[in-house]
Amino acid sequence: MLADAALAVMWVGLTCYALFGGADFGAGVRDLLAGGAERGRDRRRLIEHSIGPVWEANHVWLIFVVVMLWSAFSPVFAAVMSTLYIPLTLAALGIIARGAAFAFRKASTELWQQRLFGACFALSSLLTPFFLGTVAGGVASGRVPPGLARGDVLTSWLNPTSLLGGVLAVVTCAHLAAVYLCADADREGRPDLAAAFARDAVVSGLAAGVVALAGIAVLRADAPVLFHGLTHRALPLVIVSAVAGVTGLLLLGRGRHVAARAAAALAVAAILWAWGAAQYPALLVGGTTVAQAAATGSVLRAVLVSLGVGALVLVPSLWLLYATFQRAAAGRHDQAQARRGTR
Repeated sequence: MLADAALAVMWVGLTCYALFGGADFGAGVRDLLAGGAERGRDRRRLIEHSIGPVWEANHVWLIFVVVMLWSAFSPVFAAVMSTLYIPLTLAALGIIARGAAFAFRKASTELWQQRLFGACFALSSLLTPFFLGTVAGGVASGRVPPGLARGDVLTSWLNPTSLLGGVLAVVTCAHLAAVYLCADADREGRPDLAAAFARDAVVSGLAAGVVALAGIAVLRADAPVLFHGLTHRALPLVIVSAVAGVTGLLLLGRGRHVAARAAAALAVAAILWAWGAAQYPALLVGGTTVAQAAATGSVLRAVLVSLGVGALVLVPSLWLLYATFQRAAAGRHDQAQARRGTR
């Protein structure tokens, strides 16, 4: 019971990172696809304004997941970190380069400097979720055996399932960002940008659907255990994800951007939990179950109690952070509308 509770809490943190950190990475992908310096200026300004207050806070969820894995399921932590250290290191370097480039671009005054740091920010935003997706694919396809460095350091993440996970992660992040930016553009009084991001969201959503459908054949051939779980135990969650994804696209077409944001988030969360349900009770496919990897009861109780206490501070703080800047944006939109009305 305690091990399952710790796993569920860790998966909630992973879901939050996928939804918030994923949209953060996706904003960098949108920055890359925004166009030239002049044509893409308005889009980049909105992207920078939207992620500016939260781009660092989003990685709290990644730290949370890593600490939970280390504390509650240390054998799995050791196996994953020692086998998949190459993509994990590349992802960490991408996070560092992305943050530095984002900060330096805002402080730069010369166009060539802004382009240089902007390119670094955009490319690292694309490559980081790709490498994180390959890590997920390596674990899900059973290529991480228990023990220290027992898996192949190359084929553990350079394989069909990992490449599928990397591509799907990038496309999903780009889709989430486009959907989220639609509502932000509305609040800023920019219906033209909202319509442009809505078109981008529809295209990326359809692309994610195509990748997911193609992935069926990949998983059936390369990750049969995961494929069986997704088509049996986790099938209801897969259906929820598909329905939510289609609903989100329909809502975008009707201009209901806030509702589309909720539908897109549900689609991503459902497929993430489908992966967990398909693999359960194995943490390392074919090697280690939840019960085998879990820490002792006293450690798990201490971890869960500490998390409960920390959540009393963390959750309200993050909620205040997001809500404050959402209200600030809405207030600027109301003021702009009032000025236009007086004219």
